[in-house]
Amino acid sequence: MDKTVIATPDAPAAIGPYSQGIAGNGLVFVSGQLPVDPKTGAMPETIEAQARQSLTNLKAIIEASGSSLDKVVKTTCFLADIADFAAFNAVYAEFFPKDAPARSCFQVAAIPKNAKLEVEAIALK
Repeated sequence: MDKTVIATPDAPAAIGPYSQGIAGNGLVFVSGQLPVDPKTGAMPETIEAQARQSLTNLKAIIEASGSSLDKVVKTTCFLADIADFAAFNAVYAEFFPKDAPARSCFQVAAIPKNAKLEVEAIALK
């Protein structure tokens, strides 16, 4: 099995010792994506805008691997406040309108950069 590092300027650079994504053995693993605009480094304020930015970043990495959102099989979503669950779901459904992937969603104590959420994914290549 070959391991390929996935990197794109269309998503934020890693802020630690990890890759944006890794492809291998027919799968793509995307690291948790914060809602950071890769061009400006800014993070939007609202949960909806943050969800949209994180999912846009996730999409950019998946597409850089040669895959697409319709091939995502699993996501893990981390929310700073579970009260944002419904608002997050509304935006999430825009990116996965049918045949949504399997998913876990958790409230966590803290997310880097004080973000409201982070999303990671596994996709088929």
